[in-house]
Amino acid sequence: MYRKITIKYWFFLAIICLVTCASYWLLWSEVRLESAIKPLNKLSRSSTSVDPHNSLTGVDFFDYDEQLVVLYNRVPKTGSTSFVNIAYDLCKKNKFHVLHINVTANMHVLSLPNQITFVRNITKWHQMKPALYHGHMAFLDFSKFQISKPIYINIVRKPLDRLVSYYYFLRYGDNYRPNLIRKKAGNKITFDECVELKQADCDPKNMWLQIPFFCGQAAECWEPGSKWALEQAKRNLVNEYFLVGVTEQMDNFIDLLERSLPRIFQGFREYYQHSNKSHLRQTTSKIPPREETIGEIMKSKIWQMEDELYKFALMQFEFNKRKLTVPDNKHLQKFMYEKIRPK
Repeated sequence: MYRKITIKYWFFLAIICLVTCASYWLLWSEVRLESAIKPLNKLSRSSTSVDPHNSLTGVDFFDYDEQLVVLYNRVPKTGSTSFVNIAYDLCKKNKFHVLHINVTANMHVLSLPNQITFVRNITKWHQMKPALYHGHMAFLDFSKFQISKPIYINIVRKPLDRLVSYYYFLRYGDNYRPNLIRKKAGNKITFDECVELKQADCDPKNMWLQIPFFCGQAAECWEPGSKWALEQAKRNLVNEYFLVGVTEQMDNFIDLLERSLPRIFQGFREYYQHSNKSHLRQTTSKIPPREETIGEIMKSKIWQMEDELYKFALMQFEFNKRKLTVPDNKHLQKFMYEKIRPK
């Protein structure tokens, strides 16, 4: 009899211990779960602190148009001033920001500390989005910094035309800032005479600019005549740039941008065609070079390589224009989703 009571006693005691332990475990688990969920609840309740790049917020929170960042690392003397001033005139109406990248002494390559700061600014400065950044700087590969990339655009120009324009621009200025005295003001030597005298201002090495602008921040990019730089520039132009236009077809370049990225470029085409901003910066005096001068320049390796990049960019641009419409050239290309399974 005593033995039966003892067995029952220990059985009930074991049951009580198990229930007590289970209760404590459940309570402890709730506390841990609450502490883990609380930050996410705070994040979801605070609409102002949502990070659109944070995967925890979910794809529904990401607004592609409002997070749009376009980077225009503009090559000098390619018509970039006319294009940028349209952006300044329409940014308030279209509700986007335009920011000029001003580098000390107009340097085209950024120091390593500035590279880090710049890519972080352009990515996380949400108050400025959507935005168009522009400046005379070489291509910067954002993927090296494990940061989401902006949309790159640019414009190229026939290399000799760009060099001749810049040569006379330094001597006579332009109609954009007519009272500004340039560093070669008063120098009356024509471009033809400069080539004949083999002076530094018309040296074909001065054409080595569009290649390094597309090549990037590497030292080899800035070595005139580098075959590696040319090939890297081509790769970047195809793989890293959304659209590269040509100066001679500025209207088509603007048209493609407006059709593709209307959040920023809505109304650019009409404004370019009908305002006085279509040819904003024209060199005051410019004498076209003689045939002999052109022939002499075309002998140089630098011109041949820069011309190769220009023709490569023109081919890509013409390809993008053709693909805008269906083969009959009367209707815009469309696409749709079909055969979606399961139903």
